[in-house]
Amino acid sequence: MTKADLIEAVAGGADITKAAAGKAIDTFTGAITKSLKKGKKVTLVGFGTFSVSKRKARKGRNPQTGETIKIAATKLPKFSAGKALKTAVK
Repeated sequence: MTKADLIEAVAGGADITKAAAGKAIDTFTGAITKSLKKGKKVTLVGFGTFSVSKRKARKGRNPQTGETIKIAATKLPKFSAGKALKTAVK
């Protein structure tokens, strides 16, 4: 499903225009992004939890030259599916 498909589904399900549905989805994803930037979790009961995972710095190897390189520590977004979502997908 693409963003356009999601906008169409929300517009049809909520009986609103596609423009309003697009704005709602953009606001929703923006709020989740803003919360994750602050290091906070976003929990949607039954659906899942968005959180930030930290990856430590490590050593890697350049596959072309075989040279050892340093890979910097980083933060990554993470999603854990809730029980209702897991059950629905089975």
